[in-house]
Amino acid sequence: MHVSITSQTAAFFFLLVYLSCQINISVSFNLSLNDIIPSDILPSVSFNVSLNYIMPSTSDNTSKCWHDAFKTLHKADRNHPEMRMNVSELISSKGYPCEDHYVQTEDGYILSMQRIPHGRQNADKHGPRPVAYLQHGLLGDATNWLVNLEEQSLGFILADAGYDVWLGNCRGTTYGKKHSSLSPDDRAFWDFSLDEMAQYDLPAFINYALNVSGQSQLYYIGHSQGTAIAFAAFSQNKELGKKVRLFTALAPVTTVGGIDGPLKFLVDTNVHMGFEVLLKAIGIHELLPKNNSGSQFMEFFGDTVCGNKNTAIICENIIFLAGGFDCFRMNATRLPIYAAHAPAGTSTKNIIHWAQLVKSGKFQMYDYGFFGNFQHYQESTAPEYDLSQMDVPVAIFSGEWDNLADPKDVALLLPKLKNKVYTRDIAKFDHVDFIWAFDAGEVLYNDVLHVMQKH
Repeated sequence: MHVSITSQTAAFFFLLVYLSCQINISVSFNLSLNDIIPSDILPSVSFNVSLNYIMPSTSDNTSKCWHDAFKTLHKADRNHPEMRMNVSELISSKGYPCEDHYVQTEDGYILSMQRIPHGRQNADKHGPRPVAYLQHGLLGDATNWLVNLEEQSLGFILADAGYDVWLGNCRGTTYGKKHSSLSPDDRAFWDFSLDEMAQYDLPAFINYALNVSGQSQLYYIGHSQGTAIAFAAFSQNKELGKKVRLFTALAPVTTVGGIDGPLKFLVDTNVHMGFEVLLKAIGIHELLPKNNSGSQFMEFFGDTVCGNKNTAIICENIIFLAGGFDCFRMNATRLPIYAAHAPAGTSTKNIIHWAQLVKSGKFQMYDYGFFGNFQHYQESTAPEYDLSQMDVPVAIFSGEWDNLADPKDVALLLPKLKNKVYTRDIAKFDHVDFIWAFDAGEVLYNDVLHVMQKH
């Protein structure tokens, strides 16, 4: 097959292929990489992949589930209006008020925030409203909380429940690509990982939302990496933690050493180190960006990989790698909309940081190596985040089938938290079900609201 994709998509796709193959297969692709190598030097590059790796097998029903779902993506109506909307338009198109705000971090990033000040039916309620702040996960943005129907999307559910809802977009995402002095074309712009999000982005978001709303505290709700940066920030910055009335952690992530399958294989075989060297060598510092027409990776993924019977096994296993075991809670008719808004990009350094965490089994800062650590931390090893220092009340919601916030790692996390107010493990729930499950309202969000109302 012949396709033209960017270098970021090509590099990340071949890493995923390498991790996802569960039988001996040979796949050949011709990719145009002229954004790396001029066409007069190398018109095209042919990659021949023959890999052998054993993935945990999924059931026939699960396989059919993903096959049917991605047939929907492959045949999707590319003119669905929500596929072309930005985050503010997704909000206003459903009849909710939306405000766009911009906040500058201490290190110069100018990040977008969206505010839903009230719901559709409670605009006449007088007096201050409790503030709910929602933080997306890795490779996500604020649209994660908005792309389902109104009664299924947490951003809208909270607004209708009487909350003043704020949504943040971390640096490097679709809505986090501005800086006071740097351009996304500058290598220095992408010199960040989750450490900087915890140190700079979260304080900027929280302080801004409280200042504008006139409140002294807010409810913080994070998913995946949105929990990790909160655990990091609140354990180090106690003054910031005092401004959080309740931290609701959906698919909580700190240590990730318990991950099984291809992500574990990635670091156990040190593939991530070679991948890091390759990306640096060819000057790629951003991974999986979203352009004006949506997510290029997902468009290529749905059209070329999942839409071809010869590569269907790769399609299924990449989905397993990304989200977990099943797709039965996913509304397949919404899949083209999810694909248009995610992934939303991040830095190569951030992805490498997560690979380091899988390798170490610790929740620690970015590891710059022996000499680099001395330069950054004045010690030879990357410091660990001490979760025992976090005073913020926290409610934990985990998933039985979560392949990324693995139950083994969640079990290690719980004893470290001295102010747990609620814990719940949801049966047959995977990583993306926390934001995209069609029944998340009744299975999860009603419980989230109940816990918030008690605190």
